[in-house]
Amino acid sequence: MAVPPLVILVVGVVTVLTLIIVLRIHAFLALITAAMLVSLLAPGPMADRISRVGSAFGGTAAEIGVVIAMAAVIGRCLIESGAADRIVRMFVGLLGEKRCPVSLMSSGFVLSVPVFFDTVFYLLLPLARSMHRRTKKSYVLLILSMGAGASITHSLVPPTPGPLLIADQLGINLGMMIMVGVMVAVCTAVVTLFFISGLSRLIEIPMRPLEGDRPEPEPLPDSKLPGLFVSLLPILLPVILISSDTVISTIAEEAAAGSVLAQLKGLTAIIGNPNLAMLLAAASALGVLWQQRGLSLQELADVVESSLLGGGVIILITCAGGAFGDMLQQAEVGPALQGLLVSDSTQVLKGMGVLWLAFLVAFVIKFAQGSSTVAMITASAMLASLLGAPEEIGFHHVYVACAIGFGAQCGNWMNDSGFWIFSKMSGLTEVETLKTWTVTVSTLAIIGLLFTMLFATILPLV
Repeated sequence: MAVPPLVILVVGVVTVLTLIIVLRIHAFLALITAAMLVSLLAPGPMADRISRVGSAFGGTAAEIGVVIAMAAVIGRCLIESGAADRIVRMFVGLLGEKRCPVSLMSSGFVLSVPVFFDTVFYLLLPLARSMHRRTKKSYVLLILSMGAGASITHSLVPPTPGPLLIADQLGINLGMMIMVGVMVAVCTAVVTLFFISGLSRLIEIPMRPLEGDRPEPEPLPDSKLPGLFVSLLPILLPVILISSDTVISTIAEEAAAGSVLAQLKGLTAIIGNPNLAMLLAAASALGVLWQQRGLSLQELADVVESSLLGGGVIILITCAGGAFGDMLQQAEVGPALQGLLVSDSTQVLKGMGVLWLAFLVAFVIKFAQGSSTVAMITASAMLASLLGAPEEIGFHHVYVACAIGFGAQCGNWMNDSGFWIFSKMSGLTEVETLKTWTVTVSTLAIIGLLFTMLFATILPLV
């Protein structure tokens, strides 16, 4: 007898929460257990119900494993070489110590347009930790500002894959998507920063060592820090390489075979691959550390080894979360939610009801399976056939795209790799992450929806 998909969803959610929060089981074991349980209940050949969990785990590792490992090395080198402190002092010098959260949010906001959220978070976290040590600003305020800035544009502004595909499915011009996405995102970021400031006063969490009890080095005097260019290189290099691939691929989409653009696209596809880009960045970070501290080859090897030990745990947890989300998709939770939320009556929705529906559909899919990108793609595909012309619903379809993007951020919890990246990279417990990150991103999503509705009313673009 087949188990209803929504029942499987409830079983999976309850299993994860019970094992982690009540029984205090390690997150990796909890997530992989839930993934196997969901897979056993899901349809498909009985012989494949456990093996497909391993395949999904491996698929997630193929996507993010090398990036996380290299990021762990980069982060450690930035801290120990003093490069992170050099960059922090540059930001503080430009904006003043009182505006550290603004500089971090702005950095995340800009970098997350061409680069995945996970990578941006890996690159900027050492800066947030250095800012906390130097300025004594609330650690919660700094990491939430950085993460929120990256999360906003990740779901709204092309060429990030999610919004790019939403624009394609809803027939929205990319220029319009970028313009309106940035407009709504900036307003949302400003209000969210005020919210984060208030939340950080209510919840105070110390910055903890990320690798055992080993203390992080104290800030050095300016004379012992590396130059600004070499300090920025491990961060800017992957951003430039990955961005170049995104930009060239978009421009050369319809280029003729053998043309200069087509050849350039092939080159940037190699150098802009996140795995290679992060490997080159890690090499530059190790070079800065070696030059600045005069370490031997064995000492450099020890730095890499200790960095990878911490990164390995994060890879295991993140991949287990990816396997859990994939098994929920195998259980056909998405189609079940579509049947629950979308009916013939929704086709007559007008005005703000369309935006509420877009937000809700994306939110439920996101909460069920974890991936914001999958939620955006699925929700836009579901809504594309339901939308009337802009004149009929009262505003441009770009606002529907924004509502989907914000809905796909709401409810970021334990089946999302971003939740675990924020938790483990920041040194927060699961409960602390729920109280800070989940609350922040969900509030951000609601603020963004309200701004979307406001602009759809005062600037309908029809």
